[in-house]
Amino acid sequence: MLAWLPVPAEEIGDVPGNLDYAQWDGRGEYPTDPSRVGFYAPPLIKDNALIVRPLPHMSRLRVVQALSAGVDYLLPHLRPEITLCNARGVHDAGTAEMALTLTLAALRGVPDFVRNQAVGRWQEGIRPSLSGATVLIVGYGSIGTAIEERLRPFGCEVKRVATRPRWAPLGPVHSPSALGRLLPQADVVILSVPLTSRTRHLADPDFLASMKDGALLVNVARGEVVDTAALLTEVERGRLHAALDVTDPEPLPPGHPLWTAPGVLISPHAGAFTSAMLPHVKQLLAAQLRRFAHGHDLQNTVMAVAAAG
Repeated sequence: MLAWLPVPAEEIGDVPGNLDYAQWDGRGEYPTDPSRVGFYAPPLIKDNALIVRPLPHMSRLRVVQALSAGVDYLLPHLRPEITLCNARGVHDAGTAEMALTLTLAALRGVPDFVRNQAVGRWQEGIRPSLSGATVLIVGYGSIGTAIEERLRPFGCEVKRVATRPRWAPLGPVHSPSALGRLLPQADVVILSVPLTSRTRHLADPDFLASMKDGALLVNVARGEVVDTAALLTEVERGRLHAALDVTDPEPLPPGHPLWTAPGVLISPHAGAFTSAMLPHVKQLLAAQLRRFAHGHDLQNTVMAVAAAG
């Protein structure tokens, strides 16, 4: 059985010897005939069209090990017999760091400082603080949990929403039905949900209208979780602010009104791409390849149907 990997197998470490390996980083020709591939870990790139391109030719494919937490872009391209696993846990630290970075930068006015420095302008003022603020995390999986762990030392109150209400170690997790009550209380709303049919345009006109005046919306989920037109209406009125690591459309084209909208900070979907990512990716691949080679259940399974034959 052949495994396609984004890095050379010898760099991953302890991989099973009863598999064959080939590296494909998304550049150039395919390293082997795709029809031989049984385990596919896509390249570490953001070009989803390139990631899914070989899938129609992988007639023997049994497992796709995504290297992203979200797998919405893969689901339409997979046959039912293929097991799909996400990279839950791999990007928690990087994405949580980005959520905190965007929140602090937007609240404390860092974009204004940078613009003022460029022209030599000294402009003082009072800015909002995380200390004493109420932060609502919408999407309380492993990334949402990592975000809260980094927020707590700043002295803010954290509230949580997830698909399934429960009691987490740090406090109650509310169901989406509580958003109408929680949104008006939040100074900062952080989105960290996966993109599904239920979460597409979750932050719609009603959601945004429920946020308090002057609140900050932070999106480290997927761009389509936010209704861009509705967000533009709110920020152009000056009622809300936004800090976005993801946008819809993405990449954000030159001239798009989000680039120049007041009170909007944009980063280029950079949350997960840090120096900490590759070691975690290699650890995940080594563990999953061992399970695959020995016929054991895989971790982080999103879609799994018993393989025919």
